[in-house]
Amino acid sequence: HEDSDDCGAYILGMEQERPNWDKLGASMNAVRTQTLIQQADVVVVRFGEKYRQWNAAFDAGYAAALNKPLITLHPPAISHMLKEVNAAANVVCQEPEQVVQTLAYVIQGALPAQPKDGDAWMPIADRLGKGNPNP
Repeated sequence: HEDSDDCGAYILGMEQERPNWDKLGASMNAVRTQTLIQQADVVVVRFGEKYRQWNAAFDAGYAAALNKPLITLHPPAISHMLKEVNAAANVVCQEPEQVVQTLAYVIQGALPAQPKDGDAWMPIADRLGKGNPNP
């Protein structure tokens, strides 16, 4: 995180006042983040204690505005706070492993060896009946 805070001042020179220092870093980080999101095929945005919600929400909104496929990752405890962000996401994951599994399916068509619900998992055709017009 220190590199993110200090990148502008490190490259462009130190500012005496902290607001200017922050602006240098924020502006440079905006160029970096916007460029990476524009180049991305899929955007994964992680929320949580270490990943500040305001920055992550901004990145998710930018990706959504660009119509990029969006995966959000966060613990269940903050789902309510992120309901609008999650509504814009294509996939909402609670664990990093789910993101990896989602990308494996999306890119390679490969499902995990075991379903998340284990033995309780049941295919939709078995739950609703084969030939159901609205599965």
